[in-house]
Amino acid sequence: MLLKRFYDEPLAQASYLIGCAATGEALVVDPSRDVGQYVRAAEEEGLRVTHVAETHIHADFVSGARELAARTGASLYLSGEGGPDWAYAFADDAGATLVGEGDSFAVGNVRVDVLHTPGHTPEHLSFLVTDTAGADRPMGIVTGDFVFVGDVGRPDLLERAAGWQGTMEAGARTLFHSLQQFKRLPDYLQIWPGHGAGSACGKALGAVPQSTVGYERMFNWAFGVDDEDEFVRAVLAGQPEPPKYFAEMKRINRDGPPALGWQGRPPRLDAARLGELAGGPAVVVDTRPAAAFAAGHVPGTINIPLARSFATWAGSLVPYDRDVYLVAGERGDADIDEALHELRTIGLDRVAGYFDQDAVQGWAAAGGRPATVPQTTPTQLAADLAAGTVAVVDVRGRAEWEVGHLPGVPNVPLAQLTDRLAELPRDRPLVVHCQGGTRSAIAASVLQARGFTNVVNLTGGFAEWQAGGHPVEEGRERALQGAR
Repeated sequence: MLLKRFYDEPLAQASYLIGCAATGEALVVDPSRDVGQYVRAAEEEGLRVTHVAETHIHADFVSGARELAARTGASLYLSGEGGPDWAYAFADDAGATLVGEGDSFAVGNVRVDVLHTPGHTPEHLSFLVTDTAGADRPMGIVTGDFVFVGDVGRPDLLERAAGWQGTMEAGARTLFHSLQQFKRLPDYLQIWPGHGAGSACGKALGAVPQSTVGYERMFNWAFGVDDEDEFVRAVLAGQPEPPKYFAEMKRINRDGPPALGWQGRPPRLDAARLGELAGGPAVVVDTRPAAAFAAGHVPGTINIPLARSFATWAGSLVPYDRDVYLVAGERGDADIDEALHELRTIGLDRVAGYFDQDAVQGWAAAGGRPATVPQTTPTQLAADLAAGTVAVVDVRGRAEWEVGHLPGVPNVPLAQLTDRLAELPRDRPLVVHCQGGTRSAIAASVLQARGFTNVVNLTGGFAEWQAGGHPVEEGRERALQGAR
């Protein structure tokens, strides 16, 4: 048996190719939208993709399962659990086989046994993998978003991201019972999870790529909580705000992701068009570093620096129903290619054109008047707050704010910013801050693009404020994470 892990670093998302060397057949579990990588990897190993499966309807990326199965002629296996509300709408059209608890299928000499492991979502499956050529017991289990290294899948996303009211506590209780069944698996069994550190599908995921049932039973916080009510409180407490785009991903992956074919680059546009597009209905995303954007940018553009969280913030701040244009950073076309890849993984396909790294300067040279983002320091902010001349908003996550925040300063998490603009004052300078300055720089650009004319960014964020000895107002203590 061959096992190969694929990992999307920005989304902290893992998928797996499991192959039988004897027959040349291979299974791909939870493929991303870049399906070509699996075909190439299989060919390099002398395999062909004959089976494709999903653990659940994903919320954090567009699934490539349907497209990969269609491209390769592979059999497609999807969950038949969870009831009609969680059924794959495209299953019949795609010729998929619906599977659930107790089912199994063969990939050459590799047997895959299906377990229903609900809690993160009602339809969630896990796959036990046995290499029957040399063993009569399973080697490992692909757990998707059920069990991670050091954590478990959050059960609140259906309510907090997709709007299914009343599902959060019920999901937590279901997850608790799924874990009781999971505990009965043998200690030696390897765990191959669907996410690693940095994913928004949990709150304390480890960075190690795999683990074992025995190790997680000893050290994963969720296995150390034996009381159901205590587990429900712990698993729901302190969860970060889900990215806004998660609801759109659920819809796309339930109804059927469109085939992408991993399109090429859109046309490069002349710098003269920057001002025109920035003032219209389209969204212009400047991918340059925050410092470069703050020093000079085209009014109406928003700044999402091309870094690890680019897709997360783009999915929360860029509408899916508008054309998008990109401004490149120092690497030019290489930045555009990377940005396109990240946007397409979350279904933001309407990128209609892009501008090179010199476009802002070219636009300014032709008579454009660049805007800037003023910066302030903790010392200056403390003086301004004492004088009552500024308003402040904290764009960190709610859990961060509750641990400690500037006295009297409200919390509007960045993922919710565009929905809560009416709560923010426009009659005086508005200082935005986060933990270190990254999210607040994005927030400042969004506020400027939405007509806030006096926005200031706090350099160094809350970390610098606290390090300078300025007053901090503490909220409730961080909730129990289940440490034994």
